[in-house]
Amino acid sequence: MLKQNLQLKLSQKLSPQQIQLMKLIQLPTQAFEQRLKEEMVENPALESGREEEYDDADDFGNDDYDEYDDYDNDRIDADEINIDEYLSDDEIPNYKLQANNYSDDDEDRTMPFAANVSFHQSLTDQLNTFILSENERDIAEFLVGSIDDTGYIRRSIPDLVDDMAFTQGIYTDEQTVENILHVIHQLEPAGVGARDLQECLLLQLKHKTPTEAVNLAINIIDNQFDAFTKKHYDKLLQKYDITQDQLRKAIDEIERLNPKPGGSYDSNKAVEHVVPDFSIKIIDGELELSLNGRNAPELHVSKDYQEMLQSYKDSREKSNAQKDAVQFIKQKLDSAKWFIDAIRQRQETLFVTMNAIMHFQEEYFLTGDETKLRPMILKDIADLVGLDISTVSRVANSKYVETPYGTKLIKEFFSEAMKNDQGEDVSTIEIKKILQNVIEEEDKRKPLPDDKLAEILKDKGYPIARRTIAKYREQLDIPVARMRKKI
Repeated sequence: MLKQNLQLKLSQKLSPQQIQLMKLIQLPTQAFEQRLKEEMVENPALESGREEEYDDADDFGNDDYDEYDDYDNDRIDADEINIDEYLSDDEIPNYKLQANNYSDDDEDRTMPFAANVSFHQSLTDQLNTFILSENERDIAEFLVGSIDDTGYIRRSIPDLVDDMAFTQGIYTDEQTVENILHVIHQLEPAGVGARDLQECLLLQLKHKTPTEAVNLAINIIDNQFDAFTKKHYDKLLQKYDITQDQLRKAIDEIERLNPKPGGSYDSNKAVEHVVPDFSIKIIDGELELSLNGRNAPELHVSKDYQEMLQSYKDSREKSNAQKDAVQFIKQKLDSAKWFIDAIRQRQETLFVTMNAIMHFQEEYFLTGDETKLRPMILKDIADLVGLDISTVSRVANSKYVETPYGTKLIKEFFSEAMKNDQGEDVSTIEIKKILQNVIEEEDKRKPLPDDKLAEILKDKGYPIARRTIAKYREQLDIPVARMRKKI
């Protein structure tokens, strides 16, 4: 038997506007600008620039627009509204965009654009300088196509022979492919087409002008590569009966080589520029924070759309088609009003959050000394500004701040706390900086192992376990003691 009952319950749900606001807060400056452009394309009721018609506190005429809010409730009685006034602005006849006052003798001048040549196309073009048969050229082009972006051929000769037979219909043998591979090794940049690091370094050394240091380097890479990679310098000195100065010169030749020859060909790589979202300056000993002006665009609701509503209100006869048109206008105006409000909330949230971070780390921003960074977690800032931790995280993860000491990622200012020997909380960033300084000042002929580094930091007042030293060292991208050794 069916029954009807009334049940009350409380629940929390994010409105679509709140979800969109969180997405806007998370966007860095460049992505925010792109999102702004998309919104202005989708919503013709949203316009950029300062609106001079309104002098009251509401920049985009909310007071006038509020008169029409009641229309949403009773399906507005519409009168005649010329929809073409705002929907057909872009439909300009082609003849209005063309000019016919050109002579037949006029020269059509165009500006050519330089097209970047890809890495593989450059290698293929270089093959034209070699005298090869048709079959050899097909094999050479296949080998060039098998080179990855770093400049290596990662597959074995038998696999290449099989692939050419099955996919290209090119039947050959391993010796022929090996011979053609020697041709590939003559291409620029030096080292391209190598099958491993050892071969890559050898190819580059053989391209150099022969000297005593280069010949010794070739011998070391060819015959003592394992000892060299493990930095067993004493073994190399004994093996070749040479002085430390001679070995040092050979190592210098090897260290100048490029382990990824394909990576040097970066004509197709886009250069990414970091746009800081905030700027911190020191003026008369005080910190001054400013938000990037690109995060604060001037937007307002289209006056044309409001005039359409006004003309609708003043009209007497209203058709169903005009009602639908007015409903569309109302929807776009509502969306524009909310988007402008969301941008304002975004600006306020970004500024308030960064301002709290700046004052929390005031000593660092005044001096630039990373050892002055205080332990700081997301909850510390969330409690200061009265926002949720997730909101602070959205601000910190993808935003940059320009400081007198360089442009920094905001999340780098957050760190956990550890106790020093006096029981005070210190930032892990401070400990990493001290560890980095100790390693930089060590004797590179006898690098300090992790247990010795732990003892040094303990003497400095930071009792840290050896495994913690190893973790911090890896986070700083510093190799183990044996790999830091220099002769």
